[in-house]
Amino acid sequence: MRPSILDRLLSPVSILRGVGPKLEKIINRLGIFLNVHLIWHFPYNFIQRKFYEDINLAPLNTLVSIKVKILKHYPSKFKRQPYKVTSISGNSEVDIVFFNARHPVVRSMLPVNTTKLISGKLEFFRNKFQITHPTNIADVSEYQTVDEKEAVYGLTAGLNQKTISKITNQIINNLPEFKEWINKSIIKKYDFYEWKKSVIGLHDPSTTTLQNNYRRRLAFDELLAHQLAISIIRNINIRKKSINFKTKNHLTKKFINSLKFKLTNSQLKVLEEIKNDLFSPNQMIRLLQGDVGSGKTIVALISMIIVVEKKYQSVLMVPTSILAYQHYENIKNLLKEFPINIEILVGKDKGKEKLLKLEKIKNGSADIIIGTHALIQEGVLFNKLGIAVIDEQHKFGVYQRMAFNYKNQNPSILVMSATPIPRTLTLAAYGDMDESRITEKPIGRRLIKTTALKFNKEKDLIERIKLKIKNTNSKFFWVCPLIEESEELDLKAATERYNSLNNIFKHKVLLIHGQLAEKEKEKIMNKFENEDFRILVSTTVIEVGIDIKSATTIIIEHAERFGLAQMHQLRGRVGRNNFDSYCILFHKNQINDIAKKRIKIMIETNNGFKIAEEDLKIRGPGEILGKKQSGLPTFNVADLSFDSDLFEDAKFLANEIISKNPKLIGNDGDQLKILLYLQERDAAIKTLMAG
Repeated sequence: MRPSILDRLLSPVSILRGVGPKLEKIINRLGIFLNVHLIWHFPYNFIQRKFYEDINLAPLNTLVSIKVKILKHYPSKFKRQPYKVTSISGNSEVDIVFFNARHPVVRSMLPVNTTKLISGKLEFFRNKFQITHPTNIADVSEYQTVDEKEAVYGLTAGLNQKTISKITNQIINNLPEFKEWINKSIIKKYDFYEWKKSVIGLHDPSTTTLQNNYRRRLAFDELLAHQLAISIIRNINIRKKSINFKTKNHLTKKFINSLKFKLTNSQLKVLEEIKNDLFSPNQMIRLLQGDVGSGKTIVALISMIIVVEKKYQSVLMVPTSILAYQHYENIKNLLKEFPINIEILVGKDKGKEKLLKLEKIKNGSADIIIGTHALIQEGVLFNKLGIAVIDEQHKFGVYQRMAFNYKNQNPSILVMSATPIPRTLTLAAYGDMDESRITEKPIGRRLIKTTALKFNKEKDLIERIKLKIKNTNSKFFWVCPLIEESEELDLKAATERYNSLNNIFKHKVLLIHGQLAEKEKEKIMNKFENEDFRILVSTTVIEVGIDIKSATTIIIEHAERFGLAQMHQLRGRVGRNNFDSYCILFHKNQINDIAKKRIKIMIETNNGFKIAEEDLKIRGPGEILGKKQSGLPTFNVADLSFDSDLFEDAKFLANEIISKNPKLIGNDGDQLKILLYLQERDAAIKTLMAG
């Protein structure tokens, strides 16, 4: 049962004074549904305003409060015309201006011949003082109650500052007192204030000097609740029994010996970690991170062979059909001398062919199954699923990751990410998993040489490409820019570039983009790989999982528009052979400081983990991992760019709590449950009760 002390905070905003059905819908648009959400809807600014008796002494272009007498209304006759109210302050006229105004509302707020206290930004327009859309209108009798400082909240259409402040204050002024849930050593270490004081402080415009102190306290609460929830889930997962895959590994050893290359020390270390998991009686849930081209797939394949040797099935799930077929062909080639049956299942499979594949999967004659999200659809039944490997995890979410648990009795889960993730984000998104990192490149793999080139050097670039095409077998990727998250505009830019290059390099240029059907994309990729086409113009559709061994150069057009992680991903499309490979960051002649910084980092390092950390500093966590795709939790207060120290301590404390009190019983446990409810992590409490 939820503690009654939380009832008001966890009730809908409709219980508050002045919030009817219409206003509730408007407030909901801000993501505010419960009263507790008003707590997390912090002011984004605090404005300071001063009262002036004489308007001529008031500074222009600042927020002021002045006393005015209303003289006359000039309602707008047309939609875009302003509604003007003429008033006088001392001996000077002041226009009060409204756009898109509701006439009766303005007339009722500012009756003629009344004296009002007006607050807003004072401007001088056409030889007259003017205040546009005043932030506050009050009777002169309310002079003492008009604050010089005011909190500014994020708004939506139909909501003003006065209304949101009134509603928020109903909660802020009546907060309950909670017993402390953070231990004394953490409070002392960071000099934290208590919860209630911190909430009030963050909404109080008079306490701006302590804003970060208050924010950090609430950030720690949020991170602790998140880590507690993860620790509870992890603690229950650890107890999940799975298959022990320990065998003599004859097949696995034979396969490793058959490889034409030697595994790196980093690959061997990770393999050992995976083996330890697979040879235990508990379910493996592990994240495998590795830079582009670090050899994650071969590690995953060896893990799958270990499982197959024990007479269980293995699954490899990837985000696109193109990538599924590439893996299918590569793995089939690597295992051609081995008694292992490989099957592929993708979304486009239909009719008899699909039914035949499903039957093979169901009866166990398919040992390794490679496919897209089609693998987790209803109707796909496994005979004995031992391990599910999920590649390019950032393209899937937590739900896809867990779907295999429902397909079978707790198969081992190996999640792979070719997008290196900063440590704090790893803890946030994958804190319920063990983590392995491949930090070395395969032996013999050359570094990709990265250079920057301005648009005014385009002719030079074209001449270099001509020369290379004439003298070598090299193939080129030409990636066109991201334009306002618009596929249509992205396609337009790519089409224009394709046409210009096709005029120069007759019949040697292809175009690929996200709006093409999967079948058409596959056709184009096959043409590019196997025929005499030398340049592939593309939108960012090639970011993930395109493997063309003969491609040695990638040109990233409008490089200034891309994030570091994405540029690094794109760069990883080349350098997949033993030849020198190049990445050209093609950019505008004039770019801002952030773009310069990104390009400089790309030139200086090929290390994806270092790039990810720098990207986090520049962009912040929300942009690094798309929240919907990655399963990265949304934080109201915590900022992983600045609060990584808090994150580490929150993780340590959560683990310590669960190791000593796994069921959260007693008074201390009750306080921690209150925290989980407050932070809407109460699903963990239900998990506790069920587990």
